[in-house]
Amino acid sequence: MLVIAVLLPFVLLGTLVLFVAFSGGPSAARQAYLAHGTRGFKIVFPILYIVLGVVVPALILAGREEAAGGTGPLKGASLSDEEARGKVLFKSSCASCHTLAAVNAQGITGPNLDQIGEVTPQRIQSAIKMGGTGQNRMPSGLLQGDDAKAVGAYVSKVAGK
Repeated sequence: MLVIAVLLPFVLLGTLVLFVAFSGGPSAARQAYLAHGTRGFKIVFPILYIVLGVVVPALILAGREEAAGGTGPLKGASLSDEEARGKVLFKSSCASCHTLAAVNAQGITGPNLDQIGEVTPQRIQSAIKMGGTGQNRMPSGLLQGDDAKAVGAYVSKVAGK
């Protein structure tokens, strides 16, 4: 279904390009559409625009995976309430700096959390509290209390998987 949703816009767009090309250019195609188009033709093109502009993007968004990771072994994993909250907090507070495949985060300055070795909730909470390894590369106390605990629970569940 997803393949059809991705290919269909290109097929329809190709048909539209062919119509414009064989009509003699954009202005001639517009004139042909307005003056000489059949009733079916005048119905098909607005439907085409609706499909390309609304339905296809909606299908693609509906097909996105919102599991623990969305890909690989985490695709079918479920999250506890705390882990789900940690996922949201990680996306908003950590994803701009850290790489984590489970949320498709491509951070620039922080370490790749999928490649740092064993990741435990305590290790993540300590890094949040101290500011990473204590070298002032990460703001200390970025998250506190239950928020830091939730991020630790989420990252320890999905990092490196």
